[in-house]
Parts: sequence; C-alpha cells; structure tokens
Amino acid sequence: MPEISTALVKELREKTNAGMLDCKKALEEANGDLQKAETILRQKGIAGASKKSTRTAKEGIIASYIHLQGKVGVLIEVNCETDFVAKTEVFRDFVKDLTLHIAAAHPLYIRREEVPQSLIEREREVYSAQVTGKPPQIVEKIVSGKLDKFFSTICLLEQPFIKDNNITIQDLLKSKIAELGENIVIRRFARYSVGEELPTDNPTN
Repeated sequence: MPEISTALVKELREKTNAGMLDCKKALEEANGDLQKAETILRQKGIAGASKKSTRTAKEGIIASYIHLQGKVGVLIEVNCETDFVAKTEVFRDFVKDLTLHIAAAHPLYIRREEVPQSLIEREREVYSAQVTGKPPQIVEKIVSGKLDKFFSTICLLEQPFIKDNNITIQDLLKSKIAELGENIVIRRFARYSVGEELPTDNPTN
C-alpha cells in the first residue's frame, strides 16, 4: 500500500468536505488514487455531508450527563431534521458521546466564530510578544498557528474527540450527518463544575 500523505488527505477533504479520517480511509482503500477515493466517499454518502449542513434542523433532543459523583454536569441540545432520526440509537449515542467529551475536555465555545474578539486579540498579543525579532510574515505565520492551537483547546468542534484523537468533533459530526442522512446541529451546551467561579457578567452573580 502506498504511503498516504497528509497533503493528499487534505486535497481529498477540500474536494469532498468529508472528515480527515474518512478521507484517509478512502485513500487507503483506493491505494492512493484520488479520483477512486472520491468515488468511494460518494458511494458511502460521506462526501455529501456538507450539503446537508444547510438544511433546517429543528428536531432533536436535550440530554444531560453527571460525572464524578455529581462533581461535573453537562447539559446539551443537539438538533436534527426529523423526530424519527432523533429517536435512533445512532443519534442518541452521538449525543451521549458529546456529553462525555464536554465533561472531559471542557470546551468553552462550540465554534471559533463564538469566541469574543477581545479574547482573540489578547491571545494574539501574547503570542506576538513571544516571537519578537523575527520578520513580520514569520511572526504572523507563527501567531496564526498558535491561535489555531488555542481554538482547538476551547472550541468544541475543533477539539480532538476523546475516544479517538485522530478525528475532531467536527469530523465526528460530519460522519453522523452522512450516516443518518440529515443535517445535525450542536445548538448549545452548558458545563458545570462544583466550586467553579461564575463569570463576572453572569446575571445570577
């Protein structure tokens, strides 16, 4: 079997919008043939997952999880298109995995677009100060890489899945969209930990 390069996996992902792991598996199955791998993804319905992401999702479930003898709790709403899918074992197992992941990985936001600009600028200043004395284009490249790493620690969709660090939650989400044939949206979540400080702008404070 030929060596499957990261560049080839990335190229297939850009063509199909499928997850990195799905792309790698398809390329391995196709012995490195990009066109054949794309066909494999389409046959499995994975390549079309991104097209489903524009469809309205107003059904779904709200789920909870209590961890460590009541020390950590998670509440989440995940939506899909139909009540039928919301009741399937695949969908409910996916939501359960999300609650377990959130309890363990402690994301603060769902996606990077939700991160306050003030927080991003603060991190950018810190990273820029760490690489002074280098050409501006090099500094920008390093800072951009550090920001990507920062987002991958606080944004749910960009975090490595706790059960499989080779994929992100975004990859897992896309695989479930393809498997169930419906758009799925992680709408919102809350994570509580006994004794943690509440945000200063919390109205209950």
